[in-house]
Amino acid sequence: MEPGNVTAAATDFVLLGLTFQPELRHFLFPLFLAVYLVTLLGNLLIVFLTRWDPALCRTPMYFLLGHLSLADVGFTTTAAPKLLGILASGSGAISYGSCLAQMYFFITFGVLENFLLTVMAYDRYVAVCHPLRYATLISPGRCWGLVGTAWGLAHFHASLHTILMSRLPFCGSRHIHHFFCDLQQLLALACGDTSTNEIAVFAEGGLAVLVPFLFVAASYGRIVVAILRLPSAQGRRKAVSTCGAHLVAVAVFYGTVIGIFFRPSSSYNPQKDMVASLLYSTITPLLNPFIYTLRNKDLHAAWRRALGQCRVSGEVLPMGRETQG
Repeated sequence: MEPGNVTAAATDFVLLGLTFQPELRHFLFPLFLAVYLVTLLGNLLIVFLTRWDPALCRTPMYFLLGHLSLADVGFTTTAAPKLLGILASGSGAISYGSCLAQMYFFITFGVLENFLLTVMAYDRYVAVCHPLRYATLISPGRCWGLVGTAWGLAHFHASLHTILMSRLPFCGSRHIHHFFCDLQQLLALACGDTSTNEIAVFAEGGLAVLVPFLFVAASYGRIVVAILRLPSAQGRRKAVSTCGAHLVAVAVFYGTVIGIFFRPSSSYNPQKDMVASLLYSTITPLLNPFIYTLRNKDLHAAWRRALGQCRVSGEVLPMGRETQG
């Protein structure tokens, strides 16, 4: 096949994700719209509070939480608007370039969240196991370095898979049985040699997902040992409350991601994987604000300070106008 023919055949894809059940679209559209808006509101509120409030912006844990919420906003925004468009119009057409861009950002923010959860696990490990050295080991400069590295590695990871994917020809079916341009689905549709891509998924992907997961598991193993050695029940409860929210977020994230990406494309099950992808791309970003804020007194206090500042500003502004008049 001539290169020109391959290019012409690969100009568009069709996302079939939720379009094969038209009778459900009128119910699913407001449901997913509400989930998306609540996700944006919750995560952007955390980003605002962790940047605006002086008590939070100087705390490493909340600095990291702000970046995690920012990653969640990017993660869900990569797929949700297109999903809502499919539910509203029934058309899942997407151009070749848009498909690769969507895959790139989906991988970027997914891997970024993975790395940020790892950095947060290190932060909790130091807080519980080395509290006297916390200010030294988790300094502002080190926080910026770890977060910057996480962003850089996430973009490198996504760039590698996107470049490899852009070299593959698509000369057959262009129907993607998913609600976004999934890496494994695109590999299954490619008519060229995908062995290099498969190696990259397992080798480089293993370094990007499994190594951080093992680091998180080792960190919490050390944390559990340190908690069991605490002499008082009150100290143990305080240590558990310090790590509880992050541990729940880790369980939700890794519980779906590992089973989705680490298998050959020949064993790909579109329906099961679409449900799992829907879970971790919409439900996980939705739950994270609730997980981290439900019993967090610091964020509650910051929210009250923000509301108080808004009230004060609202009272001062009319007075200033009256004075000018």
